[in-house]
Amino acid sequence: MRKNKLASFGSGAVIGALGGLIGLGGAEFRLPLLIGPFGFAALEAVILNKAISLVVVASALPFRAGTVPLSELAAHWDIILNLLAGSLLGAWFGAGWAIRLKTETFYKVIAVLLLAIALLLLFAHNPANSSLPPLSGMAQVVAGIVAGFGIGVVASLLGVAGGELLIPTLVLLFGADIKLAGSLSLAVSLPTMLTGFARYSTDRSFAVLGRNRDFVLAMAAGSLFGAFLGGQLLGMIPAAVLLPLLAVILVISAIKVWRHG
Repeated sequence: MRKNKLASFGSGAVIGALGGLIGLGGAEFRLPLLIGPFGFAALEAVILNKAISLVVVASALPFRAGTVPLSELAAHWDIILNLLAGSLLGAWFGAGWAIRLKTETFYKVIAVLLLAIALLLLFAHNPANSSLPPLSGMAQVVAGIVAGFGIGVVASLLGVAGGELLIPTLVLLFGADIKLAGSLSLAVSLPTMLTGFARYSTDRSFAVLGRNRDFVLAMAAGSLFGAFLGGQLLGMIPAAVLLPLLAVILVISAIKVWRHG
């Protein structure tokens, strides 16, 4: 399947569409696919997932500029820097831990994190619109750094953008509007992912990108197309149906990845 460009593009499109329907890049669903049908080892799959996720995230930010202008993002620079203070460090440490983990252990870690994200989709991804932040001042800053660190670690370990964690954090901790939170999430994700990517580049497994360049390009193109398509279909499927369905997919994927290890 790795050499079949149509399979790479098509699977990327399906995963991208699933992510687009809930406002994410789909990396959480792409990772089990890379480990399962495409047969990549855990660390190689994470590195490939991060490379494809980078393309999707870098494209999504300007795509959303019509809804949330970049000037509005700039007006919330303090929130972005607050989360980055923790997420950049978390991304570096997370990638370092991933490189040192035994393969069998890494599969178990991935499975547990996928299960945790499934629970987040059910209980935290669709919070009510903006509310008053529960913390303020230095307490909020410290909480933002701690949350950012944890998000950076998870993003590096799974090769994801971390939007499923960032968006609830931005809404619940900082009281951001859900649409603004989506764009702020991308602004935090991009440098966080680049940091993890730089750390992974020091490991020999990073060569998987060069060996599978055509595969990466085809799946990235499919992911972009799917994310765009999913965004256009947004609203056609009620969140009350969609989120539990996607959560079930993640739980099944987590079980398969656990057994894979």
